[in-house]
Amino acid sequence: MPPAEMSSNALSDLPEGEGPQWKVVRATRWASSASHIYGRPVTSSETWTWIHSPVFRAAPLDIKAEADLHFLQGINQLVGHGWPYTAEGVEYPGWRFYASGALDEKNPWWIVMPDVTAYLHRLSFLLRQGEPANDVALYLPNSDAWASFSAGRVHLIETLRDQVGTDVMPQVFEAGFNLDFFDDDALKQTGHVEKSSMTLGPGRYRVVILPDVERIPLETLQKLADFAHGGGVLIATRRLPSLAPGFLVTDAENGQVRDLSRSLFEGPSAVAHFVEDEKQLGKQLASLLQSDISFSAPAPDIGFVHRKTKDAEIYFVANTGNTPVSLNGTFRVAAGNAEWWDPMSGRISKAKALVQTKDLTKRGITISLNLEPYASRVLVFSRRSLPPRTARRAPATPAPVDLSNGWQISFGQDSKSKTMDRLESWTDKKETRYFSGLATYGKDVAVPENMLQPGLAVRLDFGEAKLIPSQNLRAGMQAWLDAPVREAAVVYVNDSRVGSVWSPPYSLDITSYLKHGNNHLKIVVGNLAVNYMAGHSLPDYRLLNLRYGVRFEAQDMDKIQPVPAGLLGPIHLVSVAEAEAH
Repeated sequence: MPPAEMSSNALSDLPEGEGPQWKVVRATRWASSASHIYGRPVTSSETWTWIHSPVFRAAPLDIKAEADLHFLQGINQLVGHGWPYTAEGVEYPGWRFYASGALDEKNPWWIVMPDVTAYLHRLSFLLRQGEPANDVALYLPNSDAWASFSAGRVHLIETLRDQVGTDVMPQVFEAGFNLDFFDDDALKQTGHVEKSSMTLGPGRYRVVILPDVERIPLETLQKLADFAHGGGVLIATRRLPSLAPGFLVTDAENGQVRDLSRSLFEGPSAVAHFVEDEKQLGKQLASLLQSDISFSAPAPDIGFVHRKTKDAEIYFVANTGNTPVSLNGTFRVAAGNAEWWDPMSGRISKAKALVQTKDLTKRGITISLNLEPYASRVLVFSRRSLPPRTARRAPATPAPVDLSNGWQISFGQDSKSKTMDRLESWTDKKETRYFSGLATYGKDVAVPENMLQPGLAVRLDFGEAKLIPSQNLRAGMQAWLDAPVREAAVVYVNDSRVGSVWSPPYSLDITSYLKHGNNHLKIVVGNLAVNYMAGHSLPDYRLLNLRYGVRFEAQDMDKIQPVPAGLLGPIHLVSVAEAEAH
């Protein structure tokens, strides 16, 4: 962890970061910002290292939830950490390392890993298209950070995280903007002013923010002054720059910085803006520049990435929280047809514009956004027109069919099945309390004729997830949600694979697989490997430590316990209007 600055990534072909915390200074956005400035098309990140401790506790939803946080920071290549190797003959679930991530085929939920990785592949590809379209450039005050170093404390990223604080970045995001970092060398190497924009490499930024900056090179401040006089938005928070950096700086040099700073931010002729209370930064920003996305209600858990190609505007929007969000979003695009690109399935459908404003001073297209917990969407604006769909009037919607009772279930390789009168967790029964593996649920269902009508779609609905109060974790992250499917299910209708269920909404369109009369449903469910561990002796590292010394501490081994597993229900067949099915 050397005290190297962000601009040292100019020497790196593939900047890489780590850390899912998207609203503070972390190495992840540090790396993607360097890629954006220096024209690197790919930015990678170490991902899932400390995901949902203890070991083998992480589920596919945790994987998606953390991946989305990396995507929101500009990452488009995920380096999975980790997939531990296990030799033959080692007791199930195999070897693991000190961190909690153990994402391998020993996990019973592995049956949906192709679907999980298809989601990750689609977004990794899409987020490499075109160029990033971020409005805000956030200055990293390296000189202030270096001045605060002491023996043994020379971690520049952590020091800058404390320096920038916890308010600036959330205020920018919640005002409907996205940002990149930059520093003095990046500005010197790649920066120049073009009218009201600060150009850093291929990026054009309309806003520059100086967060609590005391020391700044005069050369940097002079270039920022040119930017502000040209019509760019320059904002300083908490205090105004007042010192030139370096041990050999003179009073005269400090005076030059102080005088230029005052002329920019103070008096009737000031062209820049000072925000003392950073909690007011978002309001100030929105008053100076139209938001890239403006929401109809506060949405602190919603993040987005905007990329431009020569013929499209691409928005990735993600709900990072465990509660559903329904609101309208006005996207700052001049014109175009809106399309939903579903990263889970690859389906493309037309998005209905509620309002379209072509006023050059405040252009935009308003779209209704309905995001389940930890859900994500891609919205693409282009001149392309999808073929019109035949509008069919939906008939009266029949009542749901309750499928919560009378399933035949078999565990593992056992060919014998037994009747499960009501859906319950496998951990409720002594004989399956510590079972880790696959269970197959089967049921014959008579589908009413009025469900299979033109204009209607039929969904297999597994029930609603329950919110878990979030906590501050020592390391890593997890999804704070109790799902009705624990942890992943593959659905078959009449022996055809329909799809998988492992994240909200816990529902699947099965219309095209159903027939009039009797239908057979088969649902294969995989849980967590940690349940097996909870019922068996845990690894003892004493001999290892005696031989090599204590090289690691296995994380949260005291928290290993069986976790609810299987289909918890209730399960229903639900008819919806065809237009609402996807």
